[in-house]
Amino acid sequence: MAVVLGSVVLGTTPSSADTSRPIAVSGADDTVVDGLHQQVYFSDRDQSRIVVADYTGKVTATLTGLPQVRDLELSPDSKTLYAAVQGADKIVAFDTATLAPSAEYPTGDRTIPSRLAYADGKLWFGYGDQWESGLGVVDLTAADPTVTLDLAAGHDFASPPELYADPDNPGTLLALDSGISSGPIIVYDISTGTPAIRVAANKGGFYEDAALTPDGQNVVVAGPGNRALTEYRLSDLEQVRTYPVASAPATVSIAEDGTVAATVLDTDNLGDTYVFSDDPTRPPSIRNLSSSWMPWFGHSMNWSHDGSKLFVLTDSGGSTQFHVLDAPRTYVTTLTVDAPATATRAKPLTVKGTLSSGLALPAGTPLTVTRTDVESPHGKPLGTKPLGAGGKFSFTDTPPAGGAVTYRVTYAGDASHTAAAVSDTVAVSRAAASLTLNNNGKLYAYGADVAFTARLGTTYTNRSVEIWADPAGADKPKKLVKTGKVNSAGNLSVTLDMSRDTTLSAVFKGDARYAPKTVTATAYAKVKVATTLSRHYKTGKIGNTTYQYFHKNTDVVCTTAMSYYQGRKQRIQLQVYSGGKWYDTYADYFALGTNGKSVVNLGHAGQSGIRARVRSSYIDGGSGDKVNSTTHGAWKYFYFSN
Repeated sequence: MAVVLGSVVLGTTPSSADTSRPIAVSGADDTVVDGLHQQVYFSDRDQSRIVVADYTGKVTATLTGLPQVRDLELSPDSKTLYAAVQGADKIVAFDTATLAPSAEYPTGDRTIPSRLAYADGKLWFGYGDQWESGLGVVDLTAADPTVTLDLAAGHDFASPPELYADPDNPGTLLALDSGISSGPIIVYDISTGTPAIRVAANKGGFYEDAALTPDGQNVVVAGPGNRALTEYRLSDLEQVRTYPVASAPATVSIAEDGTVAATVLDTDNLGDTYVFSDDPTRPPSIRNLSSSWMPWFGHSMNWSHDGSKLFVLTDSGGSTQFHVLDAPRTYVTTLTVDAPATATRAKPLTVKGTLSSGLALPAGTPLTVTRTDVESPHGKPLGTKPLGAGGKFSFTDTPPAGGAVTYRVTYAGDASHTAAAVSDTVAVSRAAASLTLNNNGKLYAYGADVAFTARLGTTYTNRSVEIWADPAGADKPKKLVKTGKVNSAGNLSVTLDMSRDTTLSAVFKGDARYAPKTVTATAYAKVKVATTLSRHYKTGKIGNTTYQYFHKNTDVVCTTAMSYYQGRKQRIQLQVYSGGKWYDTYADYFALGTNGKSVVNLGHAGQSGIRARVRSSYIDGGSGDKVNSTTHGAWKYFYFSN
């Protein structure tokens, strides 16, 4: 995609602090919001527990020991949470203040309760499995609450009915027979305590979810496939409105002000969360919270009690995310900006882009533009630019500085639209600076003090140079050895003690008109090496060369002193003189002690008249490291006599 778009940059920034965080819920069958205690309950069927979280998604408690827990229901006063525990054939009540169990209502062996609705002081429940399903009730008004089964009023449910009720419409219980295509929506009259079918109609079955309007008079049903969300009157189950969605609806929730929200499966990753206005002619606000398919079972989305936030669960690769939308009714805006990839300094360039939204923005909408470059690192305002026709905009600017020049375009948002901001960066040309560093390739004696000079040519405003030294060897890191402005001749110098091979870097960081530049120079350092022979009985010359004299049966002891480095070895080379020429007779490496010394017994000749010489050397790489340059010590001459 980046290759196709080139330098086009997309950006979307919500106008409010929408958040997302992982939550330890693996299979949310139901989600209930408790406005009294500002917490959210999730029935985790897969892990047989109820997870309790605050409004940010932070888990505050976990209620365990609830095998295959399914539907949750909150009492009208928010003081009791009821849970249908399918795997234990019971309904469990919890005190929402303490989260301790407060009551249990066994529903009968193999009843498998799974759906709940609180109405008229009673807890209604759907139970059973497939055609062995029915409608039951727990009479909470009785001194000793009793359970009654088989209250379907003659209807044969194909699966446990999904149940809905609202205190603002007393005496009414809604049941969805969702397990079959011919399954109807049934409105029960429960005013007498015994359900009677008031109205029923087949709306296609296989209902995924439903939610009652705030007055309890209508229901919005999430149907199967790509069928739109549909609103029906409970009085006659006639259609009131459809809410178009692009793919199969998964769950639906209605705020206290009547705002309808829904999630869809979103197999094409086009948008998974819809919020509909009360104006049917206005398009829905659509967000794409997850790139994965949305959960397609259970009730996984809810409004906060006051309707200001929308809580949504998504599931990506088994990792559930808890999303909080702080301004769910606003339309997401998307900004794009396309600036040239390269440009010439002090020459005009054109920046283009678009601002789009589900609810189109009018021409003339102001966009704020800021330019950031080396001369304005905190940004220079370029004023506002108006949005043109079709959501497009463009403007021209002449960058005064070279280098990376970033144009940031911002839309502030309004009551109906989220804010958005986006940036794109242009590589603006700069002149090449002249920078040199001396002494490259030179070899120096160990410990020599060497002056290194960086020379900087013409620049615009920046006359500073950094000099870095990187000594050979992993034990000494690269470090800044000098920084400052060059003198009137353009020079900046530093003196280094050459105890190792060293790579130096001179760095010019550039300015508005000249590009950054770095040059390097590598200088080499020898080691300090000295060789001494012991056990000789005198010193004398043969020709012009000084020899040390040894008796023919006396061992020659050779001591080498060399600059120390961990693991370093010195190389001894031994030659013998014969027929006017020197011949190699022996060479080997010997480890240096931590004091930098190596003592080697060269043995004795066993006969007189033998002339020999020896030297110690550091061999770059051969001596066990590559910290210094190859260095040969002076030859030491010796002679064996009687």
